[in-house]
Amino acid sequence: MTTGSLAALLQPNLILETTIDQLPPSLLEKYQLRGMVLDVDDTLLPTWDAEVPPNILAWLREIKRHMPIWLVSNNLNHRRIERIARQVELPFLIGAGKPSRRKIRQAVQAMNLPYDRVAMVGDRLFTDILVGNRLGMFTILVQPVSARRFDGKSWLRNLEFWLARQLGTPLAIAPPAEN
Repeated sequence: MTTGSLAALLQPNLILETTIDQLPPSLLEKYQLRGMVLDVDDTLLPTWDAEVPPNILAWLREIKRHMPIWLVSNNLNHRRIERIARQVELPFLIGAGKPSRRKIRQAVQAMNLPYDRVAMVGDRLFTDILVGNRLGMFTILVQPVSARRFDGKSWLRNLEFWLARQLGTPLAIAPPAEN
C-alpha cells in the first residue's frame, strides 16, 4: 500500500466540528444515505458511561425515523453495550476490532443496503474512518462527546491526526450543515 492510498483511506467524506447530535437528517439526505453504522464509545457517549445523554437519545430517535441504524463497537463489555442499545432500541455488535471489516459487513448486510449508501460515523480516523473507507462507505468524522480530560485517549486522537497529515491526508473541516 502506498502512502497516497493510505492517506485516501484516512480521509473522511465529511468532517464535522461538532458532536454527532448536531448531524442533521437533511445532511444525510443530501448525500442520499439510507443507513448508518455508529461507533459507540466517545461517538455517542463517553467510554465510562452507560446512560445515553438526552440530546443523543433525541437525535437517535429522529435519525431512526429516516434510516436503519446499527451500533458497532470495539468494546468487549457486552452488558454495557447491550444496555446502551436497549435505551435506543437498536441492534448492536461488540468486539468489532475496527478497522477489521467483518462486523461492519455484518451490520450493512443486515440492512440490505449497498455500502455506498451507508454512513460509517465515528470519532476516530484509524478505526471508524479507515474501516468505512475500506468498505466503500460514506465516512463521517465527528468530535468526541467527552472532553477526554481523564481517559488518556486525547493523545491517541492527536497522534492519529498528526500521522494522517504526515501521510498527506488533507482533513479539511466542514462547517455544520444548515437544517
